[in-house]
Amino acid sequence: MNIDHTNAPLDAAQSVLSFAQLGLNAELQSSAAQAGFTSPTPVQVEAIGHVLNSRDVLATAQTGSGKTAAYVLPVLQLLMATAASRDEAADPRNAKTKRITQVLVLVPTRELATQVSDVLRDLARPLAQSIKVGTLFGGVSINPQMMSLRSGADVVVATPGRLLDIVDHNALSLSQVQHLVLDEADRLLDLGFAEELQRILALLPAKRQNLLFSATFEPAVQTLAEALLSNPARITIAQTEAHTPDIAQRAIQVDEKSRTALLRHLIKTHSWKRVLVFVATRYACEHVANKLYKAGVFATAFHGEMSQGARQDVLAEFKEERWEVVVTTDLAARGIDIAQLPVVVNYDLPRSATDYTHRIGRTGRAGAHGEAVSFITAATLAHWQLIQKRAQVQLPLEVLEGFELTELPPPASPLNDGTGGIKGARPSKKDKLRAAAAAKAEQEKQVSKP
Repeated sequence: MNIDHTNAPLDAAQSVLSFAQLGLNAELQSSAAQAGFTSPTPVQVEAIGHVLNSRDVLATAQTGSGKTAAYVLPVLQLLMATAASRDEAADPRNAKTKRITQVLVLVPTRELATQVSDVLRDLARPLAQSIKVGTLFGGVSINPQMMSLRSGADVVVATPGRLLDIVDHNALSLSQVQHLVLDEADRLLDLGFAEELQRILALLPAKRQNLLFSATFEPAVQTLAEALLSNPARITIAQTEAHTPDIAQRAIQVDEKSRTALLRHLIKTHSWKRVLVFVATRYACEHVANKLYKAGVFATAFHGEMSQGARQDVLAEFKEERWEVVVTTDLAARGIDIAQLPVVVNYDLPRSATDYTHRIGRTGRAGAHGEAVSFITAATLAHWQLIQKRAQVQLPLEVLEGFELTELPPPASPLNDGTGGIKGARPSKKDKLRAAAAAKAEQEKQVSKP
């Protein structure tokens, strides 16, 4: 089981706290211990009590900080009480009593849906009350997922598109959801999911608990988040020296045409056994993976155009160290937990500092040491400088022997203004649409108030 929980040392004020002191009952304490949670992480310390008290939460904490358990543990405790009442009221002559979905966890990717569901099931399994978890995501046949919901589910973990498909087939009702969780909330509040999210919110009761968790919240997205919440507990776990992941970051200048050769060189000279390589496009995934494979490196692609079965196979084989390199898009930048992943390489730079944070967060998890290497070409140098500024890092630019630079930066032009693709201070069209959506959500919230 791959769980997003780093039992990093706590601050002095937090180190005296245990899961019992945070309000978890004895059963969940035991279940947490069996799952390897020996002591609460900072985000768990801050969040669990608020969730148990049915308060809305807006939590920001770094990747690998234990955000999943920060909402899963208290939500399970809230479910235990209603499950006990349900079991007492159930007619023993009717074994087909349908469960009511009380918890909805929305996630942006299929892989995160599977991972969160695994955590929920593993923590719920030892409990006296039976709690059923439904998992819904696209890329696979819808029929088995609808069949799995015939007797209902207490918790549903879903990607937005497939959830709406299931609802449209009348296989699931969201009318009695009491707790809504947005995991990787900034992605779900982004414009790409905005329409689907608004449709889902319209199907939920106006009175409910909202729990938003993410490693990053850009200002425009935060405005949308605030519109969903009512008097939330705002939790921000700042990176301190004690809690910062152990990730050695490097930036290497290289000609664009020499990046694959440099990657092979690094793999060989450092004896890297598993490397997650990020590129910009799905085509680049296949192209770079094929070039590496032909050069004798066991490499494969991982992207959104692959079937769900193929994606699951690649991840499973990568975790088993049957692949040396997986070349991927930002699909793998969030929600994928690969234990002891030693190296991440930015073959292509990410579009934003936020994506950079999520990409390198795939390594250095659960207290392990990790390394993140970024390739900087002449054309992307200005972009890299902005990423560094916004990610608040400053790395020396290395040039390795045998890979000296020959390419020059492109000339300045209106299409190459030095922003590197990162938005400036002026609101973009996307920002304006987000702001309009936030205003609409706030208006609907005001109307729904008694």
